[in-house]
Amino acid sequence: MLTFLSFSFLAIYGIDILLLFFFGLHTYLMIYLYSRYKNNCAEDETLLLKKTNKKLPIVTVQLPIFNEFYVIDRLVDAACALSYPKEKLQIQVLDDSTDETIEKVAGLVRSYQKKGIWIEHVHRTNRIGHKAGALEEGMKKAKGQFIAIFDADFTPEPDFLLRTMGYFADEKIGMVQTRWGHLNEDYNILTKAQSFGIDGHFMIEQVARNGSSLWMNFNGTAGIWRRTCIEDAGGWEHDTLTEDFDLSYRAELKGWKFRYIKDVVCKAEIPATVNAYKAQQFRWCKGSIQTAVKLLPRIWNSNEPWKIKAEAITHLINYSVHPLMILNILLTAPLLLMEYWAGFKMDDLPMEILFGSAALLSIGSLGPVIFYAYSQKEIYKEWRAKLVYLPVLVMIGTGIAVMNTYAWMEAVFGIQSGFKRTPKLRIESAGDNVKERMKYTVPVDYRAILEFFMGLYCLLCIYLSFLVGKPYVVGFMLLYSIGFFYVSFLSVAESYWKFKPASKEEKEASALA
Repeated sequence: MLTFLSFSFLAIYGIDILLLFFFGLHTYLMIYLYSRYKNNCAEDETLLLKKTNKKLPIVTVQLPIFNEFYVIDRLVDAACALSYPKEKLQIQVLDDSTDETIEKVAGLVRSYQKKGIWIEHVHRTNRIGHKAGALEEGMKKAKGQFIAIFDADFTPEPDFLLRTMGYFADEKIGMVQTRWGHLNEDYNILTKAQSFGIDGHFMIEQVARNGSSLWMNFNGTAGIWRRTCIEDAGGWEHDTLTEDFDLSYRAELKGWKFRYIKDVVCKAEIPATVNAYKAQQFRWCKGSIQTAVKLLPRIWNSNEPWKIKAEAITHLINYSVHPLMILNILLTAPLLLMEYWAGFKMDDLPMEILFGSAALLSIGSLGPVIFYAYSQKEIYKEWRAKLVYLPVLVMIGTGIAVMNTYAWMEAVFGIQSGFKRTPKLRIESAGDNVKERMKYTVPVDYRAILEFFMGLYCLLCIYLSFLVGKPYVVGFMLLYSIGFFYVSFLSVAESYWKFKPASKEEKEASALA
């Protein structure tokens, strides 16, 4: 007979497996909704505007930046090249920088002002509210009825506004979001793997939600807001690290509708280092859970249909996969050794538990694999050749579980932490050298040590599974261990890279290449 302790242990493990299985099934749902409703998010060419249209509204383009020396000229050039009447296009560089970026921005702004471009340099001497605070400050000086936002790593095409503004003819539309593309997906294995994750979200998830009339979120950039929507929802607030997610759901709680256009693509730079990627994921994970803690009661008590509530809640807590994964790994070794520490034989029920758990994990884990592979099929002609990098995404997704578990716990328990920016280094081609731009790197985090020990622990679980003759979870543990070791190793290795500015000769050779 199982003791109370062992029963509790098995119950926790079982609940953990079921929750992981649930999130896996959710990816199947996203694929189904996408395949059924994808045409609802296709570009409507009848809404394409002409630059000569005298009724075009004033649009304010906001460019929030912080120490973006390497990419600020690319960003400003792209914003100033937008095809829109000059007198109706206000560009704000919302600059919170503390380094030489300030002078560079000032020079760029003066140069474009001389060309007749309506562009302003709004520099703050504090970082209150970080990006949300900068956007809020810019709103005070914005003249536009609509606010387009582009982060420092984005490069909108000249026709971006003409292809998106027409959707606001519907007065109920409060925000229009476009799909993210990539400037440097082929730079290294890490960027190739990350492109899968981005494509999955922007091609499948966003279309599935918006196309089926469920709630979706503004992704912080490459989108346009109706000013009255922002104001009606309460404006930009600073109490979460994902101000975009927070404002989106507050606006939808107010009854505003969003539109997603999968055929309008705004390319961006993907983080080329593991530490930068981990900093980005930490911010997204913590901000999402902070938003969940803040808004779940309001969503639950709203009068929205149950389908919208269920998807909104699932979306908000989606990063819970990582602490569930860590818990699953930590419980594996005790489960394998239960017959020794609990004092009973595991020939019947425990074997079924291990086998059933492995089966559920397999079915659930296959969902994200199909999900990301399907996104590649929908975007690229040569999608089969890209699938070779899909295992790398799975591996990295496992490797960052320690970092994201910390982020999840900080959000749940209300622990404050510093804003971890994602450095943009203008890494676009194979000829670009990350080490020449190390002034904006993220220092190694002590959790890289925990990632290493998690890798060792997974190897221990593999050893124990063979020792007790129950190798049902060996495949998962092997994948997990590789992921933890990979992320840990690169995190530490990058901390030893020294900032070495390129010589004049190297710059000239790179330019010629």
